[in-house]
Amino acid sequence: MDVVLKRTALALVAGLALALAFEPVALPVLLPVGVAGFALATRGLRARSGWIPGLVFGAAFYYTHIWWMRSVGTDAWLALAGIEALFYGLLGSVAAVLHRRRWWPLWLATAWVSMEVWRSGWPFSGMPWGRLSFGVVDTPVADALPYVGAIGVSFVLALGGTLLAALVVERGRARRVVAGALVAGVVLLAVPVVAPWSPTPTGEATVAAVQGDVPGPGNNILYDAPGVTRNHVEATVELARQVEEGEAPRPDFVVWPENSTASDPFRAGEIRDGIDTAVDAIGVPVLVGGLVDGGPGHVLNQGIVWDPETGPGERYTKWHPVPYGEWIPFRDFFTAQFGRLAMVPRDMLSGTRTSPLDIAGVPVADAICFDVAYDDGIYAQVENGAEMLVVQTSNATFIHTDQIDQQFAITRVRAMETGKWAVVAATNGVSGVIAPDGTVVASADPRTQEVLLERLELNDAVTPGVRLAPWIGAACLVATGLALLAGLIPYRRRVRPAPVDDDSRELVTAGSPRGATRP
Repeated sequence: MDVVLKRTALALVAGLALALAFEPVALPVLLPVGVAGFALATRGLRARSGWIPGLVFGAAFYYTHIWWMRSVGTDAWLALAGIEALFYGLLGSVAAVLHRRRWWPLWLATAWVSMEVWRSGWPFSGMPWGRLSFGVVDTPVADALPYVGAIGVSFVLALGGTLLAALVVERGRARRVVAGALVAGVVLLAVPVVAPWSPTPTGEATVAAVQGDVPGPGNNILYDAPGVTRNHVEATVELARQVEEGEAPRPDFVVWPENSTASDPFRAGEIRDGIDTAVDAIGVPVLVGGLVDGGPGHVLNQGIVWDPETGPGERYTKWHPVPYGEWIPFRDFFTAQFGRLAMVPRDMLSGTRTSPLDIAGVPVADAICFDVAYDDGIYAQVENGAEMLVVQTSNATFIHTDQIDQQFAITRVRAMETGKWAVVAATNGVSGVIAPDGTVVASADPRTQEVLLERLELNDAVTPGVRLAPWIGAACLVATGLALLAGLIPYRRRVRPAPVDDDSRELVTAGSPRGATRP
């Protein structure tokens, strides 16, 4: 029991260290250190006790990492972080088994990535926040993103952490092998640094991102929903004035954020009239973010290409609505138990679009808010010809927290992973324009009204990372399953007598009666 308590204390410290690797502190050097602490905390334990330090690690990490969820409610923070911590608890038991395998640092790294892949898609579409690769911006490791993808970078970091742990516990020749593996890993990571991904441009586009701001306290998009739309209309009309007077170049298209219209923009009225006014003034397509009726009891969260001549056209629907925030699983049961959930009167339907939007002739991959943390929608659009990324987001609920910085860092990861320019339009922060190397070319301060206007390069290349990442995730899942199965199958090794040299055999034989056996 003393061993478990000590390991649990180590797990607590390691989990907090991993949380510090992300925003707002952002010390990425702690990414492999946190994994190493997890590995040391679970080593030497049995599966039936390994879950204890694993769970403590997960709680220390996730309750700290998504502290911002308290803006939704303390109950939401407790529930979501608790569910995610369970994955690390399960990983603790798995790690206890894998530690007994030869090459355990490798198997433990695959198990870590398997856990990240699993919890990023399940239950109810999962929660990707806190993946190791999301903390590498502004580090040399980030240069590997276009080559092995976010999943591959998570594996590299996890393996680096488990090798650090092995360097602590191994002795003799085994320690030298581990040290050699670490050196080899550093050398390999230097390759993308000296040979960065550089796709051939296929063209250019001038894009405007509008951050209209949210009236009132700024943390409630519904405080004055029509006012939010008016702010974006006014900012776009002002941009049109600057263009007409030669103060700014005319954009090829304009991006408004998610929830720039919080009611159905297809209905006649103030919202529809405002959009038409803005689009007619600027004279180019505007990608509007709106909530669209999806039939009885349902709603769609969409990016709508609004053309000055033909009106609304192509649409992207959010792939991953937030469970218990934008839709209620098992609605009848949970709304009866938790009255606050009745504040979500309609379930948001999930989108399935895999092709990029055509905006002014530019193939654009769209992501709405939390979609940017998921692999599937972005990968699909990039593989189908997208030449740049846009992220429409409404982070008003979290505007006074560090969530907005964490999400912006994830967007920078996506720009590097896909090798595309990314334009972020947020209702009141953080809006920005990001180059394919992760550089923030322009950004707007939170709680301000601002228009970002930048000239971007386009490219239709698909990075190796986008193609390889799903396969790396699948390989880790299979490898972890096989290693775990091998570790759980009971077996006995045949006990063989120790070898005896000839002199010893002669002495034993001479001093023993005929037919006697040696002990």
